[in-house]
Amino acid sequence: MPRRIIIDTDPGQDDAVAILLALASPELEVLGVTAVAGNVPLDLTARNARIVCELAKRPDIKVFAGCDRPLRHKLVTAEHVHGKTGLDGPQLPDPTMPLQPGHAIDFIIDTLREEPAGSVTLCPLGPLTNIATAFQRAPDIVERVQQVVLMGGAYFQVGNITPAAEFNIYVDPEAADIVMKSGCDIVFHPLDVTHKALTTAPRVQAFRDMGSEAGTMVAAWTDFFERFDKEKYGSPGAPLHDPCVIAYLLKPELFSGRRVNVEIELRSELTRGMTVADWWGVTDRAPNALFLGDVDAEGFFALLVDRIARL
Repeated sequence: MPRRIIIDTDPGQDDAVAILLALASPELEVLGVTAVAGNVPLDLTARNARIVCELAKRPDIKVFAGCDRPLRHKLVTAEHVHGKTGLDGPQLPDPTMPLQPGHAIDFIIDTLREEPAGSVTLCPLGPLTNIATAFQRAPDIVERVQQVVLMGGAYFQVGNITPAAEFNIYVDPEAADIVMKSGCDIVFHPLDVTHKALTTAPRVQAFRDMGSEAGTMVAAWTDFFERFDKEKYGSPGAPLHDPCVIAYLLKPELFSGRRVNVEIELRSELTRGMTVADWWGVTDRAPNALFLGDVDAEGFFALLVDRIARL
């Protein structure tokens, strides 16, 4: 039976690739896609999520708009990475599939209450505002979650939006703190992992060589956003952050890490939004997450190419 997931996302080119990977994989059943403000404002992330579902020929997927700002602070966005639409690069037509009526928070709550306990995995690819709000509004759903598998944070790779903080966590640290303290089974994909999954020229060419619309778009999207990261990090390609979450659900053996305690820094001006991972076990704080540290990059891209080719 396929693993049932809700993808919570702020697309973003790498979010788009993650959604395509999920929709191309029969092992997963996407119950819905919930949009959150992050890489770009909510109206664009909700639009982009539908564009990607249509690219995958899945206009049946339910897409809901969620929170348009973080719990307590002004929204910080990342147009400098993803372009003004969040999916800059080649232009795709506006989506024709509708946004679902109702709020993403209600969809998350209702789904977790209606489905058997322990049967739905939450896959946040952006700031954790929607997830934290659902947990606060309906505490009874927390114990019904199978797992929270998220992209966010960093430890050895430090920050990508401030010197200490990764973007998804920095945008809404209070939300991340709520999720980390929820007691859910949490799997973290920090920059430590995603920075090892780089879009080198041959890897991007493999998407282009498919000759399909999806393959061409994935190549074009990675071409667009890798320019920023190549210049920033001096690396041969850009990290494909968000598809790591979906790849983990499909082939967890590609990843390795440690169960450690992860706390979110909320107060410091210098390090607000930092994920403080007790990697070396130097505190007595109880482990609350599987914090991944490594990925088999060749295996990851082989999986990605295999699945995107099916679309």
